[in-house]
Order: sequence, then structure tokens, then C-alpha cells
Amino acid sequence: MPKLKSKSGAKKRFSLTATGKVRANQAGKQHGMIKRTNKQIRNLRGTTILAPQDAKIIKKMLPYG
Repeated sequence: MPKLKSKSGAKKRFSLTATGKVRANQAGKQHGMIKRTNKQIRNLRGTTILAPQDAKIIKKMLPYG
């Protein structure tokens, strides 16, 4: 069987943790910060773990992790 290709868009945006969960950047931080509260901006720092339903889709796009 030939090797499976990873989706190059997913490769750039998602990574897998050691336990197999999908890590992604926080959404909602690209623009429009003036209308967000300081608390929202603080909480959107760093990365987040995707919900299991979303992670299932992304794992198909990254066959080898």
C-alpha cells in the first residue's frame, strides 16, 4: 500500500499531544480586539485542546500524527 498524505493545511494548524489529543490555536484573536474584554483576550492566549468530535475529523487529515 502507498503511504497516505497529510493535509498540508492541517499540518500547519494542528499538532497532536503525547496522549493523542489534538492541539490547536485559539480562535477569535485575529482582529477586533477592541470590542473584546480584557478577560476574553487573556483567556484566548496560547493553544487549546479540540473537542472529541472535531478531533476525530482532524485525525483523519493527519494519518501519521
